[in-house]
Amino acid sequence: MNKNFRSYFTTIFRKAFFVLHLADHTENRYDLRTMIMTILLFVLILSVLVFVHELGHFLVARACGMHVEEFGFGFPPRAFGIKRGKTIYSINWIPIGGFVRIKGENGTDKLDHDSFSSKKPWQRFLVLIAGVTMNFFLAAVLLSIGFMIGLPSEIGSNVSGQANISDSRIAVMEVVADSPAARAGIERGDSIVMFDGRVIDDAEQARDYLVRRTAEGVDLVVLKKDESQKMVRVVAEPLKGTTMIGIGVGFIRTGLVSYPFHLAIAHGVSATIQMTGDIFRAFGGLILGLFYGQPMDASLSGPVGIAMMTGQVAAMGIVYLLQFAAILSINLGVINILPFPALDGGRIFFLIIEKLRGKAVNQRFEIIVNNLGFLMLMALVMFVTVKDVMGLFK
Repeated sequence: MNKNFRSYFTTIFRKAFFVLHLADHTENRYDLRTMIMTILLFVLILSVLVFVHELGHFLVARACGMHVEEFGFGFPPRAFGIKRGKTIYSINWIPIGGFVRIKGENGTDKLDHDSFSSKKPWQRFLVLIAGVTMNFFLAAVLLSIGFMIGLPSEIGSNVSGQANISDSRIAVMEVVADSPAARAGIERGDSIVMFDGRVIDDAEQARDYLVRRTAEGVDLVVLKKDESQKMVRVVAEPLKGTTMIGIGVGFIRTGLVSYPFHLAIAHGVSATIQMTGDIFRAFGGLILGLFYGQPMDASLSGPVGIAMMTGQVAAMGIVYLLQFAAILSINLGVINILPFPALDGGRIFFLIIEKLRGKAVNQRFEIIVNNLGFLMLMALVMFVTVKDVMGLFK
């Protein structure tokens, strides 16, 4: 494998090929047309996310006086290219994202003033961090647009009085195994429409009502994920593994929340920051769990799992797709900033070591470490992909 092709190959696999999610693995049946549309939509979203990431590297590299040899949309083989100045702008046959080739990014050409390796550490840092920054920026833009339209959100103290709320419902977020709710067929993602014939759209009031009434039994009208309704009767009992008595269901109030233009932007930025923190904590928990010998959580999905989720979300509507794309963009940013070899964060880590030591890390050593990191990423991609494919047949 030649050096250039390997760099393209590394780029595509180090980008958004993992995602932590909280969605259930539900049964899905796809006809051929739906499957093709799902794949095309997944490729489109992934292409935009990766392209925006690479655009960040490109813009900052140019601003720092680095020579960008090629800025390509898609991946080789090249369909055609146009040279403007010293840079080739190419369209490539594999339509997934894009790539940037910066002169000296592999440690060569250190004596040339326009190479990556000749620039000061802070300039190289700006170039490396630019891709991640663009992913967070894109997420903020998508969520801001979502809040202008009406974004699915939990309705609580975080929703200001100037919000417009529609499609409010009590959504089931958790069902305890072998509980009265589970045996009644209530599932995560369902909504509770009525409590003993009463409509209650406040989560706290609904909890209070269940506490008062479940010992006698409560008749619930449940809206299933396929929009069908089901009436069930549940009676509280001691929940296994706890000291609690209840029906074994946790829920929140959700709805489509929209704001005026200026507030939508503020809430889009705030939601991006909150989601970024949540995803960092999720990855931190996953990594710590691996150190303590815990099995990899089923909530980690690869390309196949993300593609399947894309189809599910697209069927729910454009605003849900905007939110999903924003979450993927944040995942992409978080993954790439992790201090792991072959990722942007790994290169930043070597840059920090260089700054502390006063001289660069041995180039051969850095290349070996990055190649090992790349192989580990490939192994993880294969493992998660196999897990996702096996999940389709269960």
